Amino acid sequence: MAASILIADDDAVARRLVENMVQKCGYETIVVDSGDAAIAMLTAPDAPVIDALVLDLVMPGLDGMGVLAKIREAGLTIPVVVQTAHGGIDNVVSAMRAGAQDFVVKPVGIERLQVSLRNALNTSALKGELQRIRHSREGRLTFADIITRSEAMASVLRTAQKAASSTIPVLIEGESGVGKELFARAIHGSGERKSKPFVAVNCGAIPDNLVESILFGHEKGAFTGATERHTGKFVEASGGTLFLDEVSELPLAAQVKLLRALQEGAVEAVGGRKPMKVDVRIVSATNRKLLDHVKSGQFREDLFYRLHVLPLTIPPLRMRREDIPHLLRHFLARFCAEENRPITGISGEAMALLSQLEWPGNIRQLENAVYRAVVMSESDQLGPADFPQATAQSPAMPDAHHHGEPLIVDPAFHSTAPAMISGNEIPIAPLPSAGTLAMLTRSGEMRPLEEMENEIIRFAISHYRGQMSEVARRLKIGRSTLYRKLDEAAASEPSGDGADQAN
Repeated sequence: MAASILIADDDAVARRLVENMVQKCGYETIVVDSGDAAIAMLTAPDAPVIDALVLDLVMPGLDGMGVLAKIREAGLTIPVVVQTAHGGIDNVVSAMRAGAQDFVVKPVGIERLQVSLRNALNTSALKGELQRIRHSREGRLTFADIITRSEAMASVLRTAQKAASSTIPVLIEGESGVGKELFARAIHGSGERKSKPFVAVNCGAIPDNLVESILFGHEKGAFTGATERHTGKFVEASGGTLFLDEVSELPLAAQVKLLRALQEGAVEAVGGRKPMKVDVRIVSATNRKLLDHVKSGQFREDLFYRLHVLPLTIPPLRMRREDIPHLLRHFLARFCAEENRPITGISGEAMALLSQLEWPGNIRQLENAVYRAVVMSESDQLGPADFPQATAQSPAMPDAHHHGEPLIVDPAFHSTAPAMISGNEIPIAPLPSAGTLAMLTRSGEMRPLEEMENEIIRFAISHYRGQMSEVARRLKIGRSTLYRKLDEAAASEPSGDGADQAN
């Protein structure tokens, strides 16, 4: 899913020209004809997500400066690129002081507009990453800090937001690396307990003989090595949220005591004489099917139903591929800033490659792949070679040029205009000249239809810079059908009379 750009201009001709340029840069557009309509679009409760605003300064009614003022009053952080036919220094200074990210003079060229949008969105991504890190450290992380545009995540977010307003126990299930702790922190940061502690415990990393001591505390001298009193995580989190990560790894003996603590709202330290009352909201997580552990006798059924009051299942990254460009934009901005690397882009081939992978390690694996690429790259643009592990997982992209009888697919395929990657607003290299499809092998026989279909799909992915929604729309197939065809193509062996022979 491409980034969404709101365009506000009262001039219909100028509005259409800017809209065309923004679309050629690879973004989705929303167009309004006044400042009032722009504010209504930005502040509506059911409004679509808008990543940036291209704003005309001179408009009847609410002008550009008025829009900037209202954006500031509403506390919105959307980056704004203002444009006007009058490029005086006073206008520039006033607009920048009012909160604009950049200033362009009409009629703006596509290269200038592309650079302005890229810089505005990358700056916004970096600010968002810094804010996310700060909120996480301060216990103020909210659902607004979760990067997603996926329909598969929408219902999960709605359920989690409802859960945040109560103290209901939540069990978060999902594969490793999907962001279970991020959701737990957002639930805590969006509820009434956000000013209280958020305490995370990795149950799988605690030795069996220390589980009770770490969770419930111990008295001095309770066992060998207990040289001082320890309060335990329950007491530490009192008034706030206790996050039990990998709760399925708890030993059965500790499960009994955990169940009692949840039932009575009190914990008894190892070696203690009386229980201590605690007020803790429990959020637990596991990367396994907890019900399967119950059936196998590895997890207590009564504890399962105590924790499984409100289950949340976070879909893996392969089920929400439209999030990949947005995640890449944020990771790239953060790591370039942290490592002081002047990397300005990622190629269309690399984006298409990354968007097709299964990512068994999910968001954590994607983040680490970007980190490695930023550190090891020797150029100012990331390409497939900067993701060697990803390249090893992916089938080779077929060459668009073949010998044999050509078929012109679409003259538009010859376009070499600069474009932007599906929503991550990172500049990419122009596509090579392409647009022919070989229909015959060297021996003069027809190539298999399935093979040519696969080649068309992969060329479309490269042509539209990994924008999977746009690829599906242009090919007039559903997105799920597109991913299914890619999976089938990756699983199948190349035909002996196919593209290899055509080359």
